[in-house]
Amino acid sequence: MITNRLRYELDRLYLPRPQDRVEADMPSAALIDAEGRVRAMVMELTRPATWEVFSRVWQGVQVELGLPAPAIAVSGIDGLQLWFSLAEPIAVAQAHVFLEGLRRRYLPDIESSRVRLMPAANASTLQQDRHAALVPALQTGSGNWSAFLAPDLVPIFAESPWLDIAPNEEGQATLLRSIGVTTLPAFESACARLEPSRQPQILTIASVASAGKPIANERPTAGAAGAHPEQFLLLVMHDDTVAMALRIKAAKALLQYANDHHRKPGG
Repeated sequence: MITNRLRYELDRLYLPRPQDRVEADMPSAALIDAEGRVRAMVMELTRPATWEVFSRVWQGVQVELGLPAPAIAVSGIDGLQLWFSLAEPIAVAQAHVFLEGLRRRYLPDIESSRVRLMPAANASTLQQDRHAALVPALQTGSGNWSAFLAPDLVPIFAESPWLDIAPNEEGQATLLRSIGVTTLPAFESACARLEPSRQPQILTIASVASAGKPIANERPTAGAAGAHPEQFLLLVMHDDTVAMALRIKAAKALLQYANDHHRKPGG
């Protein structure tokens, strides 16, 4: 059973705010709130889970992007994880775009299949399995545990990213107490710094975003001839040649489009 101190730190950092939580029958470890938003963003590097490689992200977000140090964890299965905390919830698609930006910036030489970004861009309140599992937790298949780690202990777990026994919960709470929460202005500033260089082929997308109307209300340009609005937004969101700010706008508009469509009779 999670102690009060550990629960307090998990609530402070990663879990949805009380007013945003889903119905009582949803798992207490659910990281996606009732509006399909998250405060926790998780990047995982699978075997070989080399800290020498993964520390590029941990150090880079602090030194270059000015963000608090993310918590470090072993997944209990096959990877090391970085847990980022947000003061305000954001759309899952927006969170995924940010993590993609980190992967491109700090791990461009690592096979994308080894880097897991959670939540997935299409995760939702009812699809909590497309986000990370809350740490610490018992892995039922192996009997091993996920756990948060102190930075100086991480290299020890590169070959075996798990604990054989349950971690001390008071110790886990103490580790998390030193983790800072990222404010929305700091997050937006980091996103701006992660923007790739603008390329000529994205000018039509930029014109859509700067037309003075929400992206979701614009018709696709000639560059996306015949595309459904939702398809167009998905194209923008996943196009790594598009400026980060525009991809985030597309993610927000896609969420609004989905919400509006869901409210329509028969939608």
